[in-house]
Amino acid sequence: MRILLVGSGGREHALAWKIARSPDCERLWTAPGNPGTAELGENVPIPATDLDRITAFAREQKVDLVVVGPEDPLAAGLVDRLQEAGIAAFGPSAAAAELEASKAFCKEILVRHRVPTASYRVYKDLNPAVSYLEGGARYPLVVKASGLAAGKGVVICEDAAAARRAVRAMLEDGVHGEAGRTVLIEEFLQGPEASAFALTDGRTIIPLETCQDHKQLLDGGRGPNTGGMGAISPNPTVSQRTRDAIERQILLPTVHGLNHEGRRFRGILFAGLKLTPAGPKVLEFNVRFGDPECQVLMMRLRSDLLPYLRACALGELEELEAPEWDLRPAVTVVLASGGYPGEYPKGIPIQGLDEIEQGEDLQVFQAGTTRDGDGRLVTAGGRVLAVTALGEDLPQARERAYAAADRIRFEGRTLRRDIGRAALSTLEGMA
Repeated sequence: MRILLVGSGGREHALAWKIARSPDCERLWTAPGNPGTAELGENVPIPATDLDRITAFAREQKVDLVVVGPEDPLAAGLVDRLQEAGIAAFGPSAAAAELEASKAFCKEILVRHRVPTASYRVYKDLNPAVSYLEGGARYPLVVKASGLAAGKGVVICEDAAAARRAVRAMLEDGVHGEAGRTVLIEEFLQGPEASAFALTDGRTIIPLETCQDHKQLLDGGRGPNTGGMGAISPNPTVSQRTRDAIERQILLPTVHGLNHEGRRFRGILFAGLKLTPAGPKVLEFNVRFGDPECQVLMMRLRSDLLPYLRACALGELEELEAPEWDLRPAVTVVLASGGYPGEYPKGIPIQGLDEIEQGEDLQVFQAGTTRDGDGRLVTAGGRVLAVTALGEDLPQARERAYAAADRIRFEGRTLRRDIGRAALSTLEGMA
């Protein structure tokens, strides 16, 4: 098969790494890609959001399957354009992708189809929002930008002053642009977070292994929200009973609800959850592989990924068995630029990557990287690299990931030192 992968982050490097290993992969292009994907196929200098050029390239090169990684081209309708051109594509239509593109719409879907979620209110004007925050609101609460904000549009507020600052920044100051012109003020749910993923063609659902993301910048879950500073898989807080509840109460009714509303979902459905005392509840839905969750999933996935991507695109998922997984846990540690998730410098040389022996049990997936005029690998984004390792147990996976991460050097390098530590406490409590 001739495959075009769309995107340029760590998620896309991980997908490219897995796709390139498939015996069915005849040729792989990535648009626009990064230096990591360039080692696995050919990078094409087309932005992920340039729908016309991507569609034209796929047609000219007789691409058999386009795999869309990021949310922006999905929300913009890239899959619709490809399908109109007769090209198979992995990912949801623009109508189905609204599940992520609009948190307000997502909440409507959840409420209409009785999917457990937090109570909420939606505001487009500052004054009514502030009146609620100073009147009937209960704290802590969560303020969310409704649109796509690259994982940074969520603020947990302990009191009215913090909540006022958050809604003012979004509605009045435009800190997230159009994405923050509508805000949700949401009940704060108690319990550990979990990430649940399922492949679906709109009829059949295949749940994937569980993950646990680490969103905040600093150890102990402190600091601002980021796109994700690390992840582990499996998530020890998710029992088999909880997995069954997630599938029955959340994934199935969401897919069927979208079908009922004429928005058939094909692709990967990613539920961000809180495991509350009352059971799992949805924080948000994403319509693509998570980043950095994708990195740990691809490391643990033993089966060939490509047949599942193709079957989702063509509506043939029922013909496949559930994939096989490596039973060993995986840990990914993100190395970020100094200043992230705020402003950060670019073009800083990265050293030490060539000293790391990469293989089946250890990969360094590139995200915010590029080559400078001298061919040196330099930083080009907030999240720069994701060091991902398998281990016989979680402590060994952590040790391998951090040992490799510490060999990589660039000025301002930022990382959390506690990825998976809370999970270790959970496992010790279960022993």
